Amino acid sequence: MSEPLTIVVVEQDRDRALAIVDALKGAGDCEVVVIGHSSGLARRIAAHSPDVVLIDIENPTRDMLEELTLASGPLERPVAMFVSGAASGLARAAVEAGISAYVVDGLRPERLKPILDTAIARFHVVHQMRAELAETRRALEERKVIDRAKGLIMKARGVNEDDAYAILRKAAMDQGRRVAEVAEALVTAAGLLS
Repeated sequence: MSEPLTIVVVEQDRDRALAIVDALKGAGDCEVVVIGHSSGLARRIAAHSPDVVLIDIENPTRDMLEELTLASGPLERPVAMFVSGAASGLARAAVEAGISAYVVDGLRPERLKPILDTAIARFHVVHQMRAELAETRRALEERKVIDRAKGLIMKARGVNEDDAYAILRKAAMDQGRRVAEVAEALVTAAGLLS
């Protein structure tokens, strides 16, 4: 059995907040915390360490969207934002800021569960892509450093590229370190690492 989701709902209107809580409780096992005003929003959201943040806002401005986005931590957790009307460019800004679901035409209880499920799924896909991108960037940086180190060895010892790599690999094995670490130390010592 999985643990219930902790959902923070950002909603200023008390009646709407109660309707949202009822819809969430009806949709499944969850703990719901309502935040009724935006003062100290980031701190208050973080204090609950929610699995999901749901924001219901009538007509957001770009500044309000940025503030809510920063406060809700969309890179840390799924965030679903419900708005009443489509304002020019806000949907794009919300997606670029990491909002997992930006729903125009407000929040309707019958749509809540599928939208939250979609926001959670989208968050996990984007999170995985970010992790893969970071790993690819790290691997490319390591490859550059290894290539620089091979160049230094080739120049200093008058050997070809394969032999230079073999020297790096042997040094790494002798030191119990990764080839990239040995290459970085060599390049740093040569003053070529920026």
